[in-house]
Amino acid sequence: MAHRIAVVTGAGAGIGRATARALGRAGFDVALLGRNEERLAAAAEELEQSGVRTVHVAVDVADEAALDAAAEQVEEELGPISIWVNCAGATVVGPVVELDGADIRRATEVTYLGSVYGSTAALRRMRRRGQGVIVNLALGPRLRGLPLQAAENGARSAVVGFCESLRAEIAHDGDRIRVVLVHLPSFNTPRFGWTKNLTGKRLRPPAPIFEPEVAGEAICRAAFHSGEDMWVGLRGQITRAIDALAPRIVASRRARRGYAAQLEKAPASDDAPANLDYSVAGALSAYGPFDIETKKATALTPAFLGAPLPLGARLGLATLGVVSVLAGVWGWRKFKV
Repeated sequence: MAHRIAVVTGAGAGIGRATARALGRAGFDVALLGRNEERLAAAAEELEQSGVRTVHVAVDVADEAALDAAAEQVEEELGPISIWVNCAGATVVGPVVELDGADIRRATEVTYLGSVYGSTAALRRMRRRGQGVIVNLALGPRLRGLPLQAAENGARSAVVGFCESLRAEIAHDGDRIRVVLVHLPSFNTPRFGWTKNLTGKRLRPPAPIFEPEVAGEAICRAAFHSGEDMWVGLRGQITRAIDALAPRIVASRRARRGYAAQLEKAPASDDAPANLDYSVAGALSAYGPFDIETKKATALTPAFLGAPLPLGARLGLATLGVVSVLAGVWGWRKFKV
């Protein structure tokens, strides 16, 4: 790639921060965007100690004009943007009947519109040069359709539809700009302690849980990946294959086990922070409190990362998965559809 300037939104903590680290290790200079000035400055200092040039800009990705101005500042201070990664997101967790319209709107503005505004800010600049990579995040198959997650599922599904249309337009115009979707499973990040929570229970990531470095590495590889989609986690691909062959099995499992997979027995704190409208204070990094349960990968293999599996492999995995479910290997003592 001729230019090695990367922009990461939501770069102050979680997957965004892990992605900034991965891009820095890969030789990119990195622009860090997000709402929390303190965490952005800490992330920038960490990268600069490794010889990475940085700029950080405190900005709300739901503010289109401010995000475009941040993109202009990045190009003025670092140079032409070659990869733009939209990691910023916010949501509210709870039953649909309890969700407030204002909360759904705000979650959509940050997660969906933030991805749209970031993509268009990048696109306007990349088209001047006819090349670049835009990376957006999607939910992996095991996270799609989970109960209590309607706000995020709706926003992330909208991101997928947006990317599909954008790809068609770019192909029509003949630009060498790639739009990559990285489909992610659960990660051990701070978000479960700061997400707006209406359930009354402490939140947890559904298993399997990966360390944020796995996401960062996957997103970094998307800069060099020739395909349009990158999938993280073999179990997610198994779920995807089963869903294609026997969708009622997956739907039944979500209904039966979806609540327990996301909620701890302990009650949520009455004064727990919520980052939906405002940035949560604190020197938080990429990691959450679930380290003991996470899957760690220092070298990613196709089991962790890659393009969709070939059709034959998907059919084989789906068949194995269906048999496993029926046999109770996944913890079902009774099977009803």
